[in-house]
Amino acid sequence: MTQALLIDRQPLGTGGVEFWTLNSPATRNALTDEMVSALRAACERARGDAALRAVVLCGAGGHFCAGGSLGSFASAIGRPHGEGIDPLIAVNREYGRLLQALCDLPQVLIAAVQGTAMGGGVGLVCCADHVLASPDAQFATPEVTLGIVPAQIAPFVVRRLGDARARDWLLSGARWSTAEALAAGLVNAVADGDFEAALLQQLKRAAQIAPGAVAQTKQLLAAIAANQPLDAVLDEAALRFAQALRGPEAVQGLKAFAARQPAPWSQSPEGITP
Repeated sequence: MTQALLIDRQPLGTGGVEFWTLNSPATRNALTDEMVSALRAACERARGDAALRAVVLCGAGGHFCAGGSLGSFASAIGRPHGEGIDPLIAVNREYGRLLQALCDLPQVLIAAVQGTAMGGGVGLVCCADHVLASPDAQFATPEVTLGIVPAQIAPFVVRRLGDARARDWLLSGARWSTAEALAAGLVNAVADGDFEAALLQQLKRAAQIAPGAVAQTKQLLAAIAANQPLDAVLDEAALRFAQALRGPEAVQGLKAFAARQPAPWSQSPEGITP
């Protein structure tokens, strides 16, 4: 039986990087219940993996993700639900939990987008800390053109693009080029030449950053994104700064900087084969 999610771990600095590959090329990696469950399990494991430095999310077969698979919903389309809680609610909500789990990863999350990223695939992209796309990639949230609501991805699209651009994307159903996604802020970098070489460059940057500082910074950014009161955010920021400055990474990093030497967590990832 084909695995819905392929996980390949390789060394990165003093730890490792994992490539999480959505593996359903025949459907352009449409998201099935099995794939969502596998991603949730991978996130749960990664949260407790102190040696994991970065995660690269990508798709097999030249495409990133065609969005949610409606195959399991076929019998429900156009048919009102009877009494009790509609089971579709729980299934849809589970995807939102996955998106939140991806956002909450303590490691740097890189989305490597080639081909198409549609619907739920755009939701995955919105969770990444860095998005690298091929020049010919295509992005779309076509749900409203199909009579469907882009339900669980909407908060993440708004958080990534802002309200005005999110409305444009979610309410038009249009396709967007890599250049347009770059201008909108969805994409961070375009691989104009060799895609794997561009990804390796990003991993080299990921190898330079202290893993503990990354995790703390991501938690602080999450508090800001959650619109917590400014005083509370600044109090939390001061606490995290004090903890970091008194911790071992600051000692090692500042000592290496003064000596003009690489930090101990920093090594070249030349051996990586994306």
